[in-house]
Amino acid sequence: MRKLLLSLIAFAAVQITYAQKTDKRLAGIDTFITRVLNEWKAAGVTVAIVEKNKVVLAKGFGYKDYENKVPVTENTLFAIGSCSKAFTSSLLAFPMKDGKLDLDKPVTQYLPELRFIDDDLNNNVTTRDMMSHRTGLPRHDLAWYGSSTRRDSLIYSIRFFEKTAPLRRVWQYNNFMFLAQGVLAEKLCGKTWENLVKEQLFTPLGMGASNTSMHDHVLAPDYSFGYKEKDGKVVKMKFMNIDAIGPAGSINSNATDMAKWVMMWVNGGKFNGKEILPSLYYNQAISSQMIIGAGLPTKEQPDVFFSNYGFGWFLANYRGHYRVEHGGNIDGFSTSTCFFPTDSIGIFVSVNQNGSAIPSIIRNTIADKLLGLPYKDWQRTQRNAYEKALATAKEQAKADSTQRKLGTKPTHAITDYTGTYTSDGYGSIVIDQKKDGLTAHYNSLTFTVKHYHFNYFNFIPVDDGVDADESAALKGQFNINVKGEIESLSLPLQSGVKDIVFKKQVQTIEVSKADLEKYVGEYELPGPTIVKVYIKGDKTLMVFVPGQPDYELVAVKTDLFNFKALSGFSVKFDKDENGNITALNFVQPNGTFKAKRK
Repeated sequence: MRKLLLSLIAFAAVQITYAQKTDKRLAGIDTFITRVLNEWKAAGVTVAIVEKNKVVLAKGFGYKDYENKVPVTENTLFAIGSCSKAFTSSLLAFPMKDGKLDLDKPVTQYLPELRFIDDDLNNNVTTRDMMSHRTGLPRHDLAWYGSSTRRDSLIYSIRFFEKTAPLRRVWQYNNFMFLAQGVLAEKLCGKTWENLVKEQLFTPLGMGASNTSMHDHVLAPDYSFGYKEKDGKVVKMKFMNIDAIGPAGSINSNATDMAKWVMMWVNGGKFNGKEILPSLYYNQAISSQMIIGAGLPTKEQPDVFFSNYGFGWFLANYRGHYRVEHGGNIDGFSTSTCFFPTDSIGIFVSVNQNGSAIPSIIRNTIADKLLGLPYKDWQRTQRNAYEKALATAKEQAKADSTQRKLGTKPTHAITDYTGTYTSDGYGSIVIDQKKDGLTAHYNSLTFTVKHYHFNYFNFIPVDDGVDADESAALKGQFNINVKGEIESLSLPLQSGVKDIVFKKQVQTIEVSKADLEKYVGEYELPGPTIVKVYIKGDKTLMVFVPGQPDYELVAVKTDLFNFKALSGFSVKFDKDENGNITALNFVQPNGTFKAKRK
């Protein structure tokens, strides 16, 4: 009896009216959605439609488990990717309301651990700038994608990212800035981002099935696998855990729960008459904070125009109606969440297909029906755009092949390219020899590394053990220092900035303190200049040259030490036939200089 009473109370708390039958305006929508899935070779999709306080439709189509033909339901969880961003920005509405956060003060006042590449950004970037993608930073996505790095480490890496525009000059999408918003919310509220999303948004909205991690996704009673279309077939993808960058896109939800989320936005931030989001925040969130681009109407789409951004929302004029929307894409899933505030209509579409056009096709078709707009063939529009993109990619691949200088060879033996290469902002790449070739491992990504020309190599992504087409390759250049050693690897990981440089880590050897003792002493350079070698602590060999700082040395071979802080500089010790050290040689880019032992 008590369980029944609790159920009745829970039901009463969510006063949503569900349509008893399909709305006449949506006649034929089931058939249409099924046809779209078939034509795009997709497994399944989940759809929610709300109007004012009514759920017009919450339904699944196709399969959540394609191999076993298990159907999608309205309760099947899908990864919603960047549709999570509006949740994260909304968390800042609460400290903003309480006077703990001013969106227009430098964010470093609240989050001092967040630093940028220069003081102009450090002193001026505000929370509003981060919420509306106008900090001047491009995406730098490969610095986090597939990484298991902690959030504090990702926040630290931001200081190394090159910007491509002055502050507030250009709109540039940036996931790191939404990570920073999540960390800011944690700092201001004293709880994890995951707990804040649950307590301040999921629970008051009754979104009981939604979660914030792929770990929880696969433990749920009703969840979808992710897929991609490959050669006309539906192929399962591995789940991508993005907890590290979670505030930018790690929420998983379903049609039932997302109907409540969009219903709250349709109703001005209120749910069942209760304020969830303060009106001051709500109005700013769906107002233009930054111009994305010209957003001019085109010949093909004369009634879709202006392109701006609010707080975690894209804004546009959709055929004479004000639309607030955001997409989401993460491995195996594509999503669109949108609402029309003046029409009181909200639409959520999520498909278990990677990089799919399906959400926009279904979203626009539903919107046209509910808004009573003239028919448009959105299916054909997206298919034309898709085929045009494929043709462009082929042309680019063809152009790339004409640049290659055939018959060239790398400057070094293949084994010399192996090792660990490290970047301050992007982490480490490990290159191994595999049979007669090279393989690179970066975060959770694997690349086959093939010679292109000279010291340029193609880094070709490997997916489930199969190399992608070489048109998808990144071109990396191995750089050589004055001593002829491979010193670093440059990769074009972010357009608009210089190639990211990964420095090759020198393999060091362990030398005992007793063995280091034989190097300790004074050495005389011509001049005369007295150089001192001494041991710091237990096992750190140091060298002191008058007028310069003390330099730490690291052992790389017997009697050979590299300067830890200076690339291309090393010390080579000479010894006689009895093994006694007689001199040291400073080996550096401008020559080798010998100092005899006193």
